[in-house]
Amino acid sequence: MKKRFCLVLVFLLALPLRVSALSPADVSAKSAVLMVADTGEIVFEKNAHEKRSMASTTKIMTALLTAECATPRRVVVTTPEMVNVEGTSMGLMVGDKVTFNDLVYGMLLASGNDAANTAAISIDGSIESFAVRMNKKAAQIGMKNTSFVTPSGLDDENHYSTAYDMALLACYALQNPDFREACSCVSAKLCYGNEPYIRYLSNHNKLLKTYDGAIGIKTGFTKKSGRCLVSAAERNGVTLVCVTLSASDDWNDHKKLLDFGFENVRIKSVECNLPDIRILGGESSELSLALSNPINVPVFSYSADLSLSFKLKNYDFAPIKKGDIFGSVCVLLDGKPINTVSVIAAESVNQTTELNENKFSFIKSFKQFISKVSIKLKEIFKERQTVY
Repeated sequence: MKKRFCLVLVFLLALPLRVSALSPADVSAKSAVLMVADTGEIVFEKNAHEKRSMASTTKIMTALLTAECATPRRVVVTTPEMVNVEGTSMGLMVGDKVTFNDLVYGMLLASGNDAANTAAISIDGSIESFAVRMNKKAAQIGMKNTSFVTPSGLDDENHYSTAYDMALLACYALQNPDFREACSCVSAKLCYGNEPYIRYLSNHNKLLKTYDGAIGIKTGFTKKSGRCLVSAAERNGVTLVCVTLSASDDWNDHKKLLDFGFENVRIKSVECNLPDIRILGGESSELSLALSNPINVPVFSYSADLSLSFKLKNYDFAPIKKGDIFGSVCVLLDGKPINTVSVIAAESVNQTTELNENKFSFIKSFKQFISKVSIKLKEIFKERQTVY
């Protein structure tokens, strides 16, 4: 009995410590989600799939699409339709010259409704056409309970999302380096106007100055939606995304949720045994394989099921250079693909000397054959010219 107790104690001590679970009552938001960015695993949720207005966090989608499909340095000349819009603004006037790059910053830092409208109309010709693009992208990302109507997030009966869907969007958007750089800036120096002159914009996101490891992402507020916030932070290789909709104390909600996540999400290393593959025409008949990067997965749940799926060549021909790609390993969490790592040659393999000599001999013989055929064709051509 004593021995069994000791074994249980050793097992418990070996487990990483966890704080007590957060209760929905501990979070002021009506809807909330905390998600592991690399895997989509949910760490905390409260009414995560409840449809709500999301205010200016809408601009995450608008800024992402602008970064994806527009030339950053292309200059737009603003029209009344673009800039005559209510709410927050980056200060655009009719006739201003502004780049798409500055519009992205104007959306993510100053939350400019004028920036969102200018980008939308410039890309697709109208707000309505751009909304179609937004909803197509939402479907691609997996946002099943979202409907976009405006690029800025102004209230509309058919403009809504969920905390879960907005977390999916944030995880996706962070993979775009231009978006990530912009949303994480505390301030930015831009140049626009008629004629353009230097402007400075400050980010509305307080977490960038008050929370260690904060990345961004976007604030939002209307009377209908209440306070909305989408944030992200990274520590020790773990990136978390947090979303709150209709929150009375959003800054503290996010600090509390992110702290909980960093205390409970751990990095799990996955072992991967790769087979040797057959090499033809080489000084060695087999080649050792390796991963291009170690497989380290941030996980929250002890019961998370991690598995691997392989796509590898069965054989190849020498010469082989160290680092050549021979396939890939797909990492799955509970059956869902979350990452792909390349499989590479762990060493180089030279061709055999005999093969090189045979190759040279073949090429020499082939050239001689082509030369003989060419001479024969010339003779035939001359004969025909003589006949005719």
